[in-house]
Amino acid sequence: MDGLRVIPTWRHGRERLYVRLPDGRDLAWYDRETARVNLLGEDHEEDVLTALGPFLTGPVSVGPPPVPTPAELARLSLHPDDDLAPNRPGEALLIDLDRDPGPPRRLRPDPRRRALTAERTVGEALDRMDGAGWHTLHSIPLPGGDRIHHLLIGPGGLYAVHALYAHRQRVTVADPRVALGRHEPRPLLHRVRVDADRASHALTAEVRPVLVLVGASAVTVPAPPREVRVLTDADVETLTRTGGVLKPADTEALHAMARDRNTWARL
Repeated sequence: MDGLRVIPTWRHGRERLYVRLPDGRDLAWYDRETARVNLLGEDHEEDVLTALGPFLTGPVSVGPPPVPTPAELARLSLHPDDDLAPNRPGEALLIDLDRDPGPPRRLRPDPRRRALTAERTVGEALDRMDGAGWHTLHSIPLPGGDRIHHLLIGPGGLYAVHALYAHRQRVTVADPRVALGRHEPRPLLHRVRVDADRASHALTAEVRPVLVLVGASAVTVPAPPREVRVLTDADVETLTRTGGVLKPADTEALHAMARDRNTWARL
């Protein structure tokens, strides 16, 4: 069969290689950790194994997948172009830098690369929390060109997480303004709240705003900001220490809704 594509993805710290038809439908996936090729139909076993041939490093088992979880059923029902789950931390920035890398020599570092460092740092910390009922989505596009850096969904609720590059800088948070070093303060907390409010509207559930300061040398918060939780990248894991807000079925349903690009296009 011509036109089969092998698409690598990383979720829950594990790599899967999906074999897809030209129209985007999946035929199978290969789980390296379990050395198993999971076929969604027996008719194309030979074609699937041929496509995966360059990626197989030893003997593998082949057969139908285990009974799918609700999350896997949601993924299979989405067209790949509409599924946000494979997005990497900083996906939008990576695409932008690929299209326009900028001049090879700059007097100042490209701010997009600093922003990408921040999103990657926070995104990787959040991805390490996957499991125990927690899920993370990255770089969620919003109408108008905005986006939510990270959306964390789990037993403790939903969090819209905004990552800010603050390497070796003193940060002062005076609601709604955030000042990095000697730079002019910006009303960033307003943006963080708006992102969370838009997510709440899209998902019809409470989404709490979080600002994560990446690499800050010191953080001063004279008074707790209204609604916004301010953390450093070293404290991101504290978000998962709460529970009792969402039941497992609600978490899976919200994750399935949030990963669908069409959910956000309606805002």
